[in-house]
Amino acid sequence: MKEIKTDILVIGAGSGGLSVSAGASQMGADVTLLEGHKMGGDCLNFGCVPSKALIASGKAAWGQAHAAKYGVADVVPSVDYAAAKDHVHDVIAQIAPVDSQERFEGFGVRVIREYGAFVSPTQVKAGDHLITARRVVIATGSSPLVPPIPGLDGVPFETNETIFDLREKPEHLLIVGGGPIGMEMAQAHIRLGCKVTVIEGAKALGKDDPEAAAVVLDALRAEGIEIAEDALAAQIQGEAGAIEIATQDGRIFKGSHLLMAVGRKSNTDKLNLEAAGIETTRTGIKVDDSLRTSNRKVYAIGDVAGGLQFTHVAGYQAGVIIRSALFGLPAKAKTNHIPWATYTDPELSQVGLTEAQARAEHGDKLEVARFDYHHNDRAIAERKTTGFIKVMVVKGRPVGVTIVGHQAGELIALWSLALANNLKMGQVAAMVAPYPTIGEVNKRAAGAYFTPRLFENQTVKRVVRFVQKWLP
Repeated sequence: MKEIKTDILVIGAGSGGLSVSAGASQMGADVTLLEGHKMGGDCLNFGCVPSKALIASGKAAWGQAHAAKYGVADVVPSVDYAAAKDHVHDVIAQIAPVDSQERFEGFGVRVIREYGAFVSPTQVKAGDHLITARRVVIATGSSPLVPPIPGLDGVPFETNETIFDLREKPEHLLIVGGGPIGMEMAQAHIRLGCKVTVIEGAKALGKDDPEAAAVVLDALRAEGIEIAEDALAAQIQGEAGAIEIATQDGRIFKGSHLLMAVGRKSNTDKLNLEAAGIETTRTGIKVDDSLRTSNRKVYAIGDVAGGLQFTHVAGYQAGVIIRSALFGLPAKAKTNHIPWATYTDPELSQVGLTEAQARAEHGDKLEVARFDYHHNDRAIAERKTTGFIKVMVVKGRPVGVTIVGHQAGELIALWSLALANNLKMGQVAAMVAPYPTIGEVNKRAAGAYFTPRLFENQTVKRVVRFVQKWLP
């Protein structure tokens, strides 16, 4: 057994673990990083990167078939599904060096390609290494949740960890789960020539603002995706090429391939957390506002800690960890300024409180400023007029923003900045956006907040008339 002593031990080389490792090592700490699977974690290999690459393939095919509105003849796209997957893996390969073992060893990180398991509150065994660490950061991420649906264990199915390796184009893809992963994959596949049915036990995109989610779901249905809601899968049977799903209310859905996209589970099984005295909850490792576990020398970040499961959340939390573990300074993680996006067409994004949440929390103090895409000149020019932005405002400050429409995932970043820095609506309104851009949607939403105050205010009108009467 090789014994190692280190300042910071990071378990998991996904986005959170890599961010902690790079930052801590470059700031002078002795860092050891464990990864028993692929460098880059879920995001690079099975999630954010490959899904957006496949969405891009679908977008290209859709553009060929729907170009007439721009004065360009529609053509029936010739889709090579296997080649689209080649594109996906080429994108992964281009990004992989950024997350590679070699790069992080160049930063001075000791990289061990083994899974880690606690043997004591401060020691972790990884292969033939016994590592004693001053601080440990658990960043093992999450994996697909596969529910115990009767019959599922006897039927071939895909998850986000296997779908990007599938080379044969599904004739009819059944997707169980109507969350962001399910809806993104549904649209990508129908645009690549598959028939698609989404089976959701509750409401599709149910965690998002219902009004905004309805815009997305209407668009997906218009493209031909069947979306069955309140359809809880009760029985699955069949074989490759002929799969049948029965729901609790008696509906039957038949298809050739099955994708399970019902949620995520935290990766804790291999860690032997009991040996370290680390408590867990139903959603993952229990942490406080500083991301410390019940073992004060151990932190948990990213998906494994439950909460918002997004790559950028893990990256943000890494900064909190570095402040605390390296400098011994107080640091707490916040969530009110964390945005998220679903990369359908149109896109759907959110930061802070939804309208329903804001009304429940702030009552009559809440004002909602709104601007619709069909009033944006760039959106009109690009025929992307479906969608809206609404900003939840309390005492002149935004507390939440919902955007559905073209580039919603890009637009939400400005509002994350506003919430993170407690900006006022006047400061957003003072921004100058180049014309014509989709980005003007943000400025116009801020302007909509001030419109009644300036143009429907009798006091303002009286002051203007008085000034105009005496102004030389």
